[in-house]
Amino acid sequence: MFIRLTAAIFLSFSLLIAAGTARADAFFSVIEDLPVMEGLTENENAAVTFETATGRIVEAAARGDVPPSKVSAFYEAVLPQLGWHSEQLDSYVRDGEQLKLSVAPDGDTGTVLTLSLSPVTK
Repeated sequence: MFIRLTAAIFLSFSLLIAAGTARADAFFSVIEDLPVMEGLTENENAAVTFETATGRIVEAAARGDVPPSKVSAFYEAVLPQLGWHSEQLDSYVRDGEQLKLSVAPDGDTGTVLTLSLSPVTK
């Protein structure tokens, strides 16, 4: 587990540096291997996490003065490099977990990003 997490972090930083403008300086506090896009700030007060018999349930949010299209493009580029497979628009699956992203405008130039992580349901 530690080796996979270390490899994922190393890979994400490598990809972010190579992508130039697509880089992150921080990771979400409740989803340790998910980067917070540069220009966004995590709202740690909105973070929620539960452990269940079938897996974890996590909610996280971030906001910033970044256009929604750039936020979507950042996560579309980064998530597959971290092992997430696109299931449908703004929905990804990895290791029995589903990650859903909600990217919404906030004012004229800002964006609110909401993340929901839950066990895959069949």
